[in-house]
Amino acid sequence: MTKPKLWTKNFISSAIANFLTFTTFYYLLVSLPIYALQELNSNESEVGLIVTFFLIAAIITRPFAGKWIERIGKYPVFLTAFLIVLASSFLYFIAQSITTLLIIRSLHGIGFGMATTATGAIVADLIPESRKGEGMGYYGLTLNLGMVAGPFLGLTIMHLGGTNLLFFINALLDLFALIFVFFVRIPKETVPQEVKHLESNKGIKSLFEVSAIPISLIAGFFALAYSGIISFVSVYAKGIGLVEAASYFFVVYASVLLISRPFTGKWYDRYGANNIIYPSIILFAVGTYLLSISPSLPLFLLSAALIGLGWGTIFPTLQTIAIAIAPADKRALATATYLSTFDFGFGIGSFLFGLATVKVGYSQLYFYSTFFVLAGIGVYYLLYGKLESSLKDTAIR
Repeated sequence: MTKPKLWTKNFISSAIANFLTFTTFYYLLVSLPIYALQELNSNESEVGLIVTFFLIAAIITRPFAGKWIERIGKYPVFLTAFLIVLASSFLYFIAQSITTLLIIRSLHGIGFGMATTATGAIVADLIPESRKGEGMGYYGLTLNLGMVAGPFLGLTIMHLGGTNLLFFINALLDLFALIFVFFVRIPKETVPQEVKHLESNKGIKSLFEVSAIPISLIAGFFALAYSGIISFVSVYAKGIGLVEAASYFFVVYASVLLISRPFTGKWYDRYGANNIIYPSIILFAVGTYLLSISPSLPLFLLSAALIGLGWGTIFPTLQTIAIAIAPADKRALATATYLSTFDFGFGIGSFLFGLATVKVGYSQLYFYSTFFVLAGIGVYYLLYGKLESSLKDTAIR
């Protein structure tokens, strides 16, 4: 029996646009603080707002983006989002003060929130149902690859070419993303045909997909621990004398993802979520523990591999579940609910982790994070795992 086609022009174009979006996100995430300190004479507290303003704008925008998608369709929101992102990329050239930069970051965050919500909803419709886990796994990989390519490119350009080249490359990448948007054609059956039911579903509840909330809370829980790794591993590496290895941490992380993603996505389709999530949580926890005791380069990079295999599998699998259990016409809202909750957990986690480092060292925090991640087994079981098990038992009977 022939498998339904996954690698279509629409899927590839959407995935590349998503990769470029996250590449520029991480590209600016590591370079703008340097720009603000050196060029705008800002202080550390003001620099912290660069990420905060961006994430707040994205978090607030996503639920509305899901609602707009239901009302006017996916592609109009999809296209508008990337136009906003491109417009904001040109505005960085005129940022002459921290206030102006924060306004631009807010606009960029709005476009980013719309873009990631619309792209996720479109991709979910483009992937054949029988290959949903595999397809969403590959799609999730574009985020992880952007996380590696962005920082490397941003720091390299900042060091070699200065801020003008930095902003030019950023605008160029966003332009390429927009070009790939024009290659995407959404099948007619995925465009909403009815919007009458929306009139009876108003207020705050209409901005979130209820079925996706439990899975989203699980993602937000794990994001609390994950944020401490992403935000502070380079500082931690410097503290333990492995400063040059910090960039390789993410290279190893991404390499493991590339190798494992084809298998984990197919295993999800074949064996179900529980058989993927539980081992991944354990791998994530072991990787975090090894990071906490990393006195040498091999152990440091091994922790990167295990975290990449663990968390890199958990994130797309949970997103796949959130989309799969939502009604077809609610996938955009499900995507928005999932990503907004994840971003909220990430933002809170980074803030709390930063506060905790004042009293507790990074090594101890990563050690405690190990048990936090393991507690996620219970969180997952209570919010979703036991439900899937009961559904399987019912199917067997």
